[in-house]
Amino acid sequence: MRFSPLFWPIELKGNAIFILDETLLPQKIKYIKVNDYVGAVRAIKEMKTRAVGQVILVFYTFLLESRKNNTIGHLEKIAESFNAARPTLSFKILTDMVLGWAKSGKDIEGFILGFLEGLKHKRIEQAKEASALFNDTDVALTHCNVSGLLPLIAEFCKEQKKNISFFVTETRPYLQGARLTAWELEQSGVPTTIIADNMAAQVMHEGKINKVIVGADHLALNGDIANKIGTYQIAILAKYFNIPFYVLCPPPSGAKSGKDIKIEVRPEEELFNFCGVCIAPKGVKGYYPAFDVTPNELITKHIYLNL
Repeated sequence: MRFSPLFWPIELKGNAIFILDETLLPQKIKYIKVNDYVGAVRAIKEMKTRAVGQVILVFYTFLLESRKNNTIGHLEKIAESFNAARPTLSFKILTDMVLGWAKSGKDIEGFILGFLEGLKHKRIEQAKEASALFNDTDVALTHCNVSGLLPLIAEFCKEQKKNISFFVTETRPYLQGARLTAWELEQSGVPTTIIADNMAAQVMHEGKINKVIVGADHLALNGDIANKIGTYQIAILAKYFNIPFYVLCPPPSGAKSGKDIKIEVRPEEELFNFCGVCIAPKGVKGYYPAFDVTPNELITKHIYLNL
């Protein structure tokens, strides 16, 4: 089984964590070294890692910090920092798990390593389940990036004598689709076509795709999901064109519905720059909600990650 570097973008070596800097891909593969929770939280805020990378980083950071100081007060301080890092992903689910292990007197390091090993296998099972939804010659549209799962889905499909391909939105303004998803699919030999974010309706109208599959950063109890900004409009289009809309989901949070999911609004300056060049006139305002909520009724099937 081959894995994209994005499937597991964080490594623990000795007393340091190495984070694949996703902001530099695909031009450069570089790992950032962090030694404490301050550096880890900064990497998350700066989007050096996202999606499953954030999850892995939280657990490795707790493991590293517990070796220095495993008092409840210190671990709670770390939890507070992660919980405030980015509001849309439910970090509290993760930090509560670790605090629960610590408060019950369990071996934190052993539980963390066991959990992460289980997470690897469950992500593989999630990709395998998703592969069953595809038929030979299917073409799927995807938006943003789901950390190595799409190449894995394509590989499972190939084992089942099914060849699939993807249309990938560029995913403004961080271009995770063009930089990350297209890169890992191309590296895996999966036929891939990049389109601009505003081309989805035309591509569906032309009949070029017959499925949509995306990830999710947050799953509410009623089935609503929050994912990269732009997902909601694609789901509406898929409903209009009668195209199945599948979501690779994390475990549900305590949010009752999408209305209870806090949407992160990132700095407007991130809209104004492209590869280090300012593309907007001075004086204009920007608005950058990093996520939107897709209601359950637009989702054909949730593919759950069962932890």
